[in-house]
Amino acid sequence: MKNRGAEKNPGWSYIEVDGQVHSFVANDHAHESAEEVYKKLEEITRSARQQGYVPGTEWVLHNIEEEEKEDSLGSHSEKLALAFGLISTSPNMTIRIVKNLRVCGDCHSMMKYVSKMSQREIVLRDIKRFHHFKHGMCSCGDYW
Repeated sequence: MKNRGAEKNPGWSYIEVDGQVHSFVANDHAHESAEEVYKKLEEITRSARQQGYVPGTEWVLHNIEEEEKEDSLGSHSEKLALAFGLISTSPNMTIRIVKNLRVCGDCHSMMKYVSKMSQREIVLRDIKRFHHFKHGMCSCGDYW
């Protein structure tokens, strides 16, 4: 791919809060609320693990150690947008996220756990379809 000049588009996610669009990319620390976002992401990941969530490291395509794979999964753009939505909106508000690529299985699983734990609806539009997460279930029936 490098020899032919082909490049992979980076994954990004958008979330609109109070009429302002916020953009995230994987491992993004550029957002003005990055510190709070990562703190919230750690909190929801810890809570999800207590509820049975296990990071789906099979979704990491890089040849790296298992612990590094978990770290890589932990900061996908849609998870960052989700954490931002949780800290930036009222508890009864639906969180709506748009992603330019297909959501990976690990992020899909995390969205289900968070929808159940937070008692909130999450709508994630990826390149294939809308995923409507509610009470720990997704409208796609886990067929994405």
